[in-house]
Amino acid sequence: MTASSASYDRSSATRFPGPVDSALRTAGWEPGRWDIKQAEYWADALRDHTTPAGHRHTVFPAAVEAWAEFGGLTLSAPGPGRQTAPTAVRVDPLTGLHLARTFADLGRALSTQLSPLGAGTDGGSHLAIDLEGRVYLVDHTGDWYLGAGLDEALTLLLTGLQPARLTTG
Repeated sequence: MTASSASYDRSSATRFPGPVDSALRTAGWEPGRWDIKQAEYWADALRDHTTPAGHRHTVFPAAVEAWAEFGGLTLSAPGPGRQTAPTAVRVDPLTGLHLARTFADLGRALSTQLSPLGAGTDGGSHLAIDLEGRVYLVDHTGDWYLGAGLDEALTLLLTGLQPARLTTG
């Protein structure tokens, strides 16, 4: 499923569980939010950046769509975590500007391409999105699968559900 064929209506008022919806609205999100101008700015900045070793970011529709809807938001957990501590996040792809090689390596291991999505507000974790809209987290403990789409990933992070660790083999 691609981001553009997601099974939800972007204007739906019941898209997220109540506490997550509340956290999103507190951060400034509302159904139908769409800042494509900012998303295109981020896309250009990522495309124009090359690391000293020559690595570059990939930019694709699923990433741009996620940035247009949620970009610039800092989301705080609506309460205690259910299985783990909830993770507050900032949706800003430029937080991953210098991670082009990290995301390229992980994308290659997953047989896809990744683009930066944002970071945990603690600064120790970084979010990435793939071509199909799936979301991943990279931190000092490993690489994690957060969900088949950004809605699922945000719900997992903000409610403290246990993500799936990516493993080899």
